[in-house]
Amino acid sequence: MKQEVSAEIITIGDELLYGQVVDTNSAWMGEELGKIGIKVKQITSISDSPDAIEEALDIAKTRAQVILMTGGLGPTKDDLTKHTLTKYFKTHLQLHQPSLDNVVAIFKKYNRPLTVTNQQQAYLPATCTPILNTLGTAPGMLFEENEHIIVSMPGVPFEMKGMMTNDILPYLQAHFQLPEINHKVIQTIGLGESFLADTISDWEDNLPTNLKLAYLPNLSGVRLRLTGVYNGIDDLEDQMMREVGKLSDLIPEYIFGYGEISLEETVGMLLNGRNYTISTAESCTGGLIGHKLTSVPGSSMYYKGGIIAYDNYVKINELGVEQDILDKYGAVSGEVVRQMAEGVRRKMGTDVGIATSGIAGPGGGTPDKPVGTIWIAYSDATQTIAKKLNYNKSRLLNIEYTALQALNLIRQSLPGPVEE
Repeated sequence: MKQEVSAEIITIGDELLYGQVVDTNSAWMGEELGKIGIKVKQITSISDSPDAIEEALDIAKTRAQVILMTGGLGPTKDDLTKHTLTKYFKTHLQLHQPSLDNVVAIFKKYNRPLTVTNQQQAYLPATCTPILNTLGTAPGMLFEENEHIIVSMPGVPFEMKGMMTNDILPYLQAHFQLPEINHKVIQTIGLGESFLADTISDWEDNLPTNLKLAYLPNLSGVRLRLTGVYNGIDDLEDQMMREVGKLSDLIPEYIFGYGEISLEETVGMLLNGRNYTISTAESCTGGLIGHKLTSVPGSSMYYKGGIIAYDNYVKINELGVEQDILDKYGAVSGEVVRQMAEGVRRKMGTDVGIATSGIAGPGGGTPDKPVGTIWIAYSDATQTIAKKLNYNKSRLLNIEYTALQALNLIRQSLPGPVEE
């Protein structure tokens, strides 16, 4: 019989509570656990203190079968997790020879003397199942206590991920009879969360009972995560793909991709598929669009360069913006960004040009053009499109949203079919 298994993640370290280190481990572990059918019910961050560790464990065992702990396994005096767990499980430390061999090999590889402190990392609670750390010196520990599985891992992300991938996740899958679970992610842009929910409400209301939808808004739009649990009747993959197909037919103009693809990756694929090149002329975004485009591997196939035309002198002398147009309409105008997009396309010899000009803030606004007034433009051989944006956010958010809207304008405006 399939089991519903819940988990709690406990992250240990004063540096997390002080905000000196951002906890990325929990997000990654939660996602990986969800893929195998284990639901995270709680994420708890605690200090490097024996009392805090013991209390967190006691509470976690009341609500979760699987407890995953990260942090506090280093060689320094402030790393107390191993000693606390030894006391908690009423056991003693003993040498784990494979872990010692691993520590010796790592220090030999880097030609460094092995200290007594580092040797102590190979001493583990006698009642645990040691988890060899092939990427570092601190082993992991797995305890079985009645119906609970308790795992302690290093807080270093790549070490934790290695243990989870190679040891913990396979162990949990073998230990429990987990339900078949699947996720489909649909990436959207152009509709806020509430408007999107209203638009697809009928489709959502008619989902099969074993499928659930989650809305995950972020700067680039709203990620829709469709989660399915095998119901013993339908093929889960086919069932989910049918629903994704219905959604795609319902809001095709707002979907830019599926899975964990980014908007800039989608734009790159569209440009590559048409064998098009692109260049950028950026004022208020200061090169952010170029940065996003070039963050994608292989972007040299389509991105040829950009001009940061922050000053009007650059707009005139590098992009060919007419002085009369600037005088009449101002730098933040549809007329100017159109000429910027056309000018960079000519200068760089590309198929597409994209341009931005605006008032990001916090100063510089006027009654006619308040802070957050921004124009973007797209140009190719057949058309030039200008679009006005109005934001009332902080400077950095205004810039970020503008770059994303410019990428979306490219996606929406590219002509012609994709070349095979």
